[in-house]
Amino acid sequence: MKILVTGGTGYIGSHTTAELLKKGYDVVVVDNLNNSEEWILDRIEQVAGSRPYFSEIDCCNLSDLKKLFLLHSDIKAVIHFAAHKAVGESVSNPLGYYKNNLLSLVNILECMQETKVANIVFSSSCTVYGEPQYLPVDENHPVQKATSPYGNTKQICEQILQDAVASSNLKGIALRYFNPVGAHETALLGELPRGVPNNLVPFITQTAIGKRKELSIYGNDYDTPDGTCIRDYIHVVDLADAHVVAIERLLKNNNKTAYEVFNIGTGTGNSVLEAVNAFEKVSGQKLNYKFVPRRDGDITKVYADTTLANNELGWKAKHTLEEALASSWKWEKQLSSKK
Repeated sequence: MKILVTGGTGYIGSHTTAELLKKGYDVVVVDNLNNSEEWILDRIEQVAGSRPYFSEIDCCNLSDLKKLFLLHSDIKAVIHFAAHKAVGESVSNPLGYYKNNLLSLVNILECMQETKVANIVFSSSCTVYGEPQYLPVDENHPVQKATSPYGNTKQICEQILQDAVASSNLKGIALRYFNPVGAHETALLGELPRGVPNNLVPFITQTAIGKRKELSIYGNDYDTPDGTCIRDYIHVVDLADAHVVAIERLLKNNNKTAYEVFNIGTGTGNSVLEAVNAFEKVSGQKLNYKFVPRRDGDITKVYADTTLANNELGWKAKHTLEEALASSWKWEKQLSSKK
């Protein structure tokens, strides 16, 4: 069976592509390489033992996408990762985020309908919950006003997907994941930010390796035990597994309704300082960090109720935060050794 993975050379996309290939699927990767590197395909092949088909296409280009769907007329399902993903950047460039994230999904769905591809797993986010009314957050939690344009694009995309499913033969699953961290155990795949990292863990590892002078922690006056934000850090390999399980649920027609939503997290919240301390423990490195003002769009604390994913998908996170941070450190050291 052939699966199309958009954004398949990216952080989560590359890990998911590797897991799909290991399971025996044919994978077509589409990526515009805006925030990833083509050599990641070599790494995927090393990890999985086989190589995905690759097309350098921007999902906002409908005509290129249509050609791809016609070329690979045996695609059975799509996993849609391709999107801009930084909260802070979305605040300063909202139009870029709306154009890219919404148009890419609309184009994918249009191509799916035209070529009768019925199954899609959408990469959503816990940002759709806004500032949570209660914790842990379950799937019945109200989708509230987003705190950033990025979060709003995920809300709107979910609505687009839900409406498309309701009006056609499409089946869709939105996976609302929390904070992806970690790297593949081989250190062949991991997070590869361009420029200054937007996520915590690459900032931690780049500071520890000496690429950056110090780690900036945004805010230490939040209403949390140590004043720093609390997040649910989910290992990227566990996250990749969740996508494989979700695709198989659709392909086997095990979905209960045509459109489903699942939280993908660990169910545990850790503060930024707890993550820093855990990294220092597993790496033996002392981090140079400073507190800086809060960042626009950040919420105080959020972590998942994963009961539905555990029971319905039969999926559960297996890796600890310390394991995730140890793998990120191994990845960072491997990256530095190659230069």
